[in-house]
Amino acid sequence: MRSSLARRTAGVVAAAALLQLVMIIAFAWPAARVAPRDVPIVVTGPQAATVAERLDRERPGAFDVLTRPDEAGARAAIADRKAYGAIVATPSGPKVLTASAASPVIAQQLGALAQRPAPEGTVPVSPVPPVQDVVAADSDDPRGAGFGALALPLIMSGLAASVLLAFAIPAAVWRAAGVVLFAGLGGLGVAGIAQGWLSLLPGPYLALAGAMALAILAVTGTLVGLATALGRAGLGIGSLTLLLLGNPLSAAASGPEMLPQPWGDLGQMLPPGAAVSLLRSTAFFDGAGAAGPLAVLVAWAAAGFALLAVGGLRGRTGEEAARGREPALA
Repeated sequence: MRSSLARRTAGVVAAAALLQLVMIIAFAWPAARVAPRDVPIVVTGPQAATVAERLDRERPGAFDVLTRPDEAGARAAIADRKAYGAIVATPSGPKVLTASAASPVIAQQLGALAQRPAPEGTVPVSPVPPVQDVVAADSDDPRGAGFGALALPLIMSGLAASVLLAFAIPAAVWRAAGVVLFAGLGGLGVAGIAQGWLSLLPGPYLALAGAMALAILAVTGTLVGLATALGRAGLGIGSLTLLLLGNPLSAAASGPEMLPQPWGDLGQMLPPGAAVSLLRSTAFFDGAGAAGPLAVLVAWAAAGFALLAVGGLRGRTGEEAARGREPALA
């Protein structure tokens, strides 16, 4: 008996220690490897080709350089979320356009890049090239720290709600109703706090609330669906996936192009990363670039409700089979 308990204790401790290491790696590794990787930026002006060659030579693989005919085209690319910034080559020196709302980290790197003079004989530079933030983050959260902290609470609150719904509500149809109600209330409440009290997000309140509600629906719906279809194992798998992959790969504080690939792209296919991108588009860019993350969140929410339906039908079939096995009354 004692040897059995000892083996069980050792197994539980080993599993917990392994999970601890996995969590540390999952959260620390992406942050420790943040660096620009094919970050799309625009270069424009009469010496755009020279600037692009210099960037490729000095920072190979860091930037995916796009060209536009003039500064207006560069600004349009930034506003449409096709680029994180731009270098405009002018006769008096280069001008750097950034978008801290898209990524404060990338905006800082472009600003630092602007302070490095071009080699003599290439692009004439002024002593300090001007840097203009054309799509700025909220003035109360200029470095995006508050915005970056939104992803984890969305996951944790969705996980808590999923556990409560899965264990307290036996019927799948009422679980589904609970998911929808929680998403609606959560979207209104979180958007109200983020915009009204913390002042992290500008933009129309109802649009922000809708984006928040869809993010909560995708997270909670997926977890409740997995719990309904697969039981506790499904809830555990879904929770660990969103917590250990979704949150650290969401790039909420940096940008998907700042993470090692393919992890940056994978993060955008999970609800936390898609939610961050959708909120950025809604709050700062008038909806530009929202189609991709919107489709991802809708797909996850639909999959969650499909799992809810499968689990509900399976439970109903099991109940009917159990009733069929009961002896008939005389």
